[in-house]
Amino acid sequence: MKSPICDLLGIEFPLIAFTHCRDVVCEVSKAGGMGVLGAAGYGPEQLEIELNWIDEHIDGKPYGVDLIVPTSMAVRDDTTTPEELDAMVPDDLRDFARGILARHNIDTGDLYAERARGGGGFLGESRAANILDVAFRHPIKLIANALGVPPKYMLELAKTHGVPTAALVGAKQHALKQAEAGVDILVVAGTEAGGHCGEVSTMVLVPEVVEAVRDFDIAVLAAGGIVTGRQMAACMAMGAHGAWTGSVWLTTTEAETSPVIKQKLLSAQSSQTVRSRSRTGKYSRQIRSPWTDAWESDDAPDPLPMPLQSLVSEPALGKVARLAESGHEGAKQLATWWVGQGVGLMNQSLSAKQVVYDFMEDYLAASERLQKTLE
Repeated sequence: MKSPICDLLGIEFPLIAFTHCRDVVCEVSKAGGMGVLGAAGYGPEQLEIELNWIDEHIDGKPYGVDLIVPTSMAVRDDTTTPEELDAMVPDDLRDFARGILARHNIDTGDLYAERARGGGGFLGESRAANILDVAFRHPIKLIANALGVPPKYMLELAKTHGVPTAALVGAKQHALKQAEAGVDILVVAGTEAGGHCGEVSTMVLVPEVVEAVRDFDIAVLAAGGIVTGRQMAACMAMGAHGAWTGSVWLTTTEAETSPVIKQKLLSAQSSQTVRSRSRTGKYSRQIRSPWTDAWESDDAPDPLPMPLQSLVSEPALGKVARLAESGHEGAKQLATWWVGQGVGLMNQSLSAKQVVYDFMEDYLAASERLQKTLE
């Protein structure tokens, strides 16, 4: 296809797949798009293992890596000890989480037995530098950052290695800051997106950002609820150069999504997601469950800022996930995961390759329908 994204990344079809599954990365790239590995939560050693595996199985096709190095966090110093982090979390929030689990017949006696270890998947500057050093030892063709302007070290390394940088934005003012910082690609994510997202819809945000950055030499990827080729075509009609997708890969046959969550996603309606601060401290969209409902109730405590809220939510949800897979009914009800509003269109589990091909066919059909309006 003729698109600045295809030229910039060396791909055939401007469809980017954000995923935590290395198999999906490979299959999307080999099908003509680009897989991007979400590296949040990986240490340097594990990331080295994952990228080595990708290098061996991707047949030389381009792929990328995505990190979360937030511009604003309550704790940005990687030297903060687990004890210091633990002391920043009020007991009432942990008690509230315990109460949710207890009401679903889950023992909470050992829930917070292990103290916090760093900032989880959210990187401070020194941890980010270690991860970046690993990433750039591999033939990546894209480096992306979520939740803020990429750190200077990332921008410098990318320029040295000739690798385009991408950054996620949810508002026009954020897009301008990223463009001024020198990123190559804006991932313009509407509120429909899974994971961290803003308040403005994709339909409004994409043309707003495209207009705002028209004087910059920068590519734009649309994101937020996009799970079909016709949605991709609509966004490109509004000025985007391609699509950044995430949720649609969660239900693919290769995805490492737990069977309980995968089934929830396949049966969910588009209205069954919620945008909440309760998981990470910043607004993110998840599949609705009694866990998310409890945090939206009037008696719920205010979530802590990132990364402290994760020290409350992740031990609880980690236990929920483990018990759900063993068949615990209460845990199966509570189980939740990040997903966008496009979940209502995700009704069957297909291979990642087939999803790419379906995007291509649907995009072509939508383009032909649009062309007929001019005949």
